[in-house]
Amino acid sequence: MKKFTLTGLLLIAIIGCNSIHKNEKKSSLTLEKKVVLTEEQLYRPNFHFTPEENWMNDPNGMFYLDGTYHLYFQYYPNESKWGPMHWGHATSTDLIAWKQQPIALYPDKLGYIFSGSAVVDHHNTSGFGDGTQTPVVAIYTYHNPIKEKAGKIDIESQGIAYSLDNGMTWTKYSNNPVLKNPGIKNFRDPKVTWDDIHQQWIMTLAANDRAQFYSSKNLIDWTYLSEFGQNIGAHGGVWECPDFFPMKINDSANTKWVLLQSLNPGGPNGGSATQYFIGDFDGKTFKLDPLFKNQLSKKEALWLDSGKDNYAGVTWNNSPSVNPTYIGWMSNWQYAQEVPTKTWRSSMTLPRELTLLQVESGYKLISTPVSQLGNYFKETIIKKDIVFKKNTSLLKSEDLDLSKSVIDVSLKNMKTDIYTFSLNNTIGDTLEFGINNKENFLFIDRKKSGIINFSNEFANKISKANLDKRQSSAAFKIILDKTSIEVFFNNGEEVLTEIFFTNQPYMNLSIESSGKDAEISILKANQLNIN
Repeated sequence: MKKFTLTGLLLIAIIGCNSIHKNEKKSSLTLEKKVVLTEEQLYRPNFHFTPEENWMNDPNGMFYLDGTYHLYFQYYPNESKWGPMHWGHATSTDLIAWKQQPIALYPDKLGYIFSGSAVVDHHNTSGFGDGTQTPVVAIYTYHNPIKEKAGKIDIESQGIAYSLDNGMTWTKYSNNPVLKNPGIKNFRDPKVTWDDIHQQWIMTLAANDRAQFYSSKNLIDWTYLSEFGQNIGAHGGVWECPDFFPMKINDSANTKWVLLQSLNPGGPNGGSATQYFIGDFDGKTFKLDPLFKNQLSKKEALWLDSGKDNYAGVTWNNSPSVNPTYIGWMSNWQYAQEVPTKTWRSSMTLPRELTLLQVESGYKLISTPVSQLGNYFKETIIKKDIVFKKNTSLLKSEDLDLSKSVIDVSLKNMKTDIYTFSLNNTIGDTLEFGINNKENFLFIDRKKSGIINFSNEFANKISKANLDKRQSSAAFKIILDKTSIEVFFNNGEEVLTEIFFTNQPYMNLSIESSGKDAEISILKANQLNIN
């Protein structure tokens, strides 16, 4: 009887322990679900592409074909931190609504699949076409972790793959790599474009803190042409993810070549950023335009975006638009792996149209949101002739959902004052941005924007974009998503892109002036009908 009783007690204890463990497990799963749900509600963007889960960084291999835009990206499918790189894949018919597709390229014995590009080979110069389908050829970097661990220099080489079903599946070239490493540690991120004047493919590669140019007739056999970058531009870090393409000036017949060159670190406000160069290309060598050279002599670099969160951006191949269409990775290597989302990490910027203007000081590479965003405008609020000085509310959550909105604000009769916009919520999270018309710069201040303690580099200083002169009037296009702000100043002459992580959504947009009464000539706010 005692034995039975003891056994019974043990059985009850075991059952009890199992119940406790089950309850603990259930509680843990419930907590995990709550965390995921909170992330989704607060931080999953409404209209900026982000992967369903896990890690994403640079945009790669972008092309347009048969009505569909293809966006590939650096992707690690097993964790929300950087790991062995794959090419993820997403598609869209309008650059706004994206659908994630199966992984396009996996690592193999030659290494991880680092950044690169893709081209539509209309004339089958590669010979990969079968006569029924236009081949698409991807050019990417192999990064060999075994060589890297062994301390070798030649850890990166260039490989290719081709697709005969519009980029949905890929076949790697059997004789990869097509461009071996010449003894340069950082030798990566090939961006290929067609040079119509010289009838050749041009590959632009990042090589330490230089850009190198190669040519090919067939996308397989590559010849070294030249190098660019010595003592030119910003060199605070490694150059990465170049892009190189011709553009018409002011939509005229005159053409210049544009080189986009990302670097990390060394950005204007810390960490990673993208600079640009304007010049001429003779089929072999890229040289700065004299006007641009003079312009550059007065500053370290010209930046495509002075915000902290636009990096590694490149343009679509075979785009149907007249001007190049661009997208960037909306994060910064200073803190990208630490941002407070666990299910996924990182999103892309809104796609942008690039325009090249010749101005009094030289050249400006203009960025503006793609026009397709206007197809999602649902409701429009218009306010005119708003006089303000102290904190004046412009928009509230009762007016529209600020987390999916496009707001245009025009200031007039500006003085040498500071004009500050504020986004805030009921618990005190505040994001400030605007223009200092005393010292001639735009700014974004996220020191009180919400959760900032995940990184000392996230909100340690105010981000600035320097202006050439004081402004008598100013136009701001403000694009807001759940965790991002993109500010386009004076039709894209300057741009600042930054992310933030609020404790609750922003519910109010206000403005104030540091001096005398100021005036908004017009405010137009558009609610986006998305998600």
